[in-house]
Amino acid sequence: MFFISNAYAQSNPLESLGGGGFLGQYGFLILMFVAMYFLMIRPQQKRAKEQKAMMEALAKGDEVVTVGGVLGKITKISDQYLTLEISSGAEMLVQKNAVTMVLPKGTIKAL
Repeated sequence: MFFISNAYAQSNPLESLGGGGFLGQYGFLILMFVAMYFLMIRPQQKRAKEQKAMMEALAKGDEVVTVGGVLGKITKISDQYLTLEISSGAEMLVQKNAVTMVLPKGTIKAL
């Protein structure tokens, strides 16, 4: 009976290094949220802002590319829709948010 010694719990090794405070426990988590903001959220907000500015700047006569890859010249504009001339005389009605890119003037010569 006298050969068994008492067992004591080991202390936390981070406490001996001084990392037992708030930053020691949650610092990595905070760092991950900051990195995610700068790598994912902020660039997405910037792209959305640029897309909105492009939509507001669309004007009659602009040459555009739609999501489906259709190239055309804007002939009519309303609040939600555009009418594109896709070949001589052929027109197509598309939603404004379907436009992905505005091309430089004179890009589409076959119209």
